[in-house]
Amino acid sequence: MLPVPPILIQWLAPFAAFFNKPTWDRVLVLVTGAVLAPGRRTVTAVLSVLGRRDGTDFARFHGVLNRARWSGRSLARTLLRWLVAVFVPDGPVVVGIDETIERRWGPKISARGIYRDPVRSSHGHFVKASGLRWISVMLLVHIPWAGRIWGLPFLTTLAPSERYARQAGRRHKPLADWGRQVLLLASRWLPGRRLIAVADTTYAVIELLAAVRHRLTMVTRLRLDARLFDPPPRRPGTRGRRRVTGPRQPTLVQRLADPANRWRRVTVSQWYGEGKRELDILTGTAVWDHPGRRVPVRWVLVRDVVGDHDPQAFLCTDLEADALDVLRWFVRRWAVEVTFEEVRRHLGVERQQGHRPHHAGLAGADFSLVTLWAHDLAERGRLNPRGAAWYPKRRLTFSDALGAVRRKLWEDGLFQTSGQSRDMVKIPAPLAQRLLDAASFPA
Repeated sequence: MLPVPPILIQWLAPFAAFFNKPTWDRVLVLVTGAVLAPGRRTVTAVLSVLGRRDGTDFARFHGVLNRARWSGRSLARTLLRWLVAVFVPDGPVVVGIDETIERRWGPKISARGIYRDPVRSSHGHFVKASGLRWISVMLLVHIPWAGRIWGLPFLTTLAPSERYARQAGRRHKPLADWGRQVLLLASRWLPGRRLIAVADTTYAVIELLAAVRHRLTMVTRLRLDARLFDPPPRRPGTRGRRRVTGPRQPTLVQRLADPANRWRRVTVSQWYGEGKRELDILTGTAVWDHPGRRVPVRWVLVRDVVGDHDPQAFLCTDLEADALDVLRWFVRRWAVEVTFEEVRRHLGVERQQGHRPHHAGLAGADFSLVTLWAHDLAERGRLNPRGAAWYPKRRLTFSDALGAVRRKLWEDGLFQTSGQSRDMVKIPAPLAQRLLDAASFPA
């Protein structure tokens, strides 16, 4: 039976206060095994990698996930504040929100639904997927040792389908309502900080924008045929019902065809992951109106100079925001999809067993925790890219971060190269290094 590494106890110290002593001891074991175990992150795999297959208290480790009383929101709040303190000590905090499908099958998997698969579907091809739909809120921040923007999940919630809600006798909550709830929750966790949330078309809903715009800045896409109006004119001293909008503005499609518009040429880095791109932008303010619903926005119309991409429009609920800043905030959102893929590839999502929907949310937190721990190793000079003679790797990836953390855990108490006891086998240093590499880095 292998002990919990002391370095991990130090790294997880901010969360110890949210568990009682017996549960906390088991949490340390589960987290250690979840980081070290390759492939599936079942409780069996977690206990096996730590040499606990013969323990008779295995049911208590399952109970940490389905019976123990601990607050996931308290852990998420602590994780967010830790991430912000390390990576964004000052300035605006940019977060992204998006949903993903954890593909699962089986009649006993609770909250399972049938959804459109965003990975396999396209504009002309619709593919369905069976599984669990998760909404994840991530901190979008530049990681200095990786040289790019990463999406670090800190809050993940399950958004069941309408059919499941009907079968369970519950009120169905649309994605926009879930988005409003989690974004307002994140804004309460960071009082005094400017919060900017970027999202895709799913969250371009007037009710959502109107509900959050006084607490945070929302950046999302805007339809080219959206109904845009001038603000209502001021009419002091008049009677009767006040107007809610002014004259209607031209649609964004009409503005694209108007040669009299004065476009501004800018350069945006990492446009669709292709590096720097020259764009023509046009911006203004308006009231986005749908009968009975409206919200003031700043719209940004984008036209690709080369013509590789179709014109697009974005909106921002901060009317004073600069158009180039809006684009720079929005392009960070593409790191969200990279995080979803990394979590599937390296942290075992969609490869676990069991019926209770909890693993994807915990795997998202694992991704952020591994990044924090790798950052600590980078500050100590213990984080380097794992390249080869034929592959000169210059920038670190999540695979490097996970491998470095695993290696540190093996070295710090889990892997001994010598000892005084006759039961301890001495291993030559070169062989030990090969074993450490094999155990630390994923295939």
